[in-house]
Amino acid sequence: MKTRRDIFQAIADPTRRAILLLIAAQAMTPNAIAEEFNTSRQAVSKHIQILTECKLVKHEQKGREIYYHINASKINEIDKWTEQLRNILETQFNQLDEVLLTLKKQKK
Repeated sequence: MKTRRDIFQAIADPTRRAILLLIAAQAMTPNAIAEEFNTSRQAVSKHIQILTECKLVKHEQKGREIYYHINASKINEIDKWTEQLRNILETQFNQLDEVLLTLKKQKK
């Protein structure tokens, strides 16, 4: 399946984030996932399709049922990006703290 969406576009939608949280706890069928939402089975299937296209979820056939589970390696990509952003912001806040401390000392 060709990836046509960015993983950050996929997780921008609150329903898709909720689906990820659900299947992070345990693999679920599309029907079981749909039961957790106040929306149609088709709408949930579309969300699952987008998550699958981005490789955030994988599916596994067990008999007649398809179970969706989270793809931890793709979730790690999100974590790595947010960690980079967190480090940049932390550095900026530390620099700001130093400037404020210097200004405070100069006022004394």
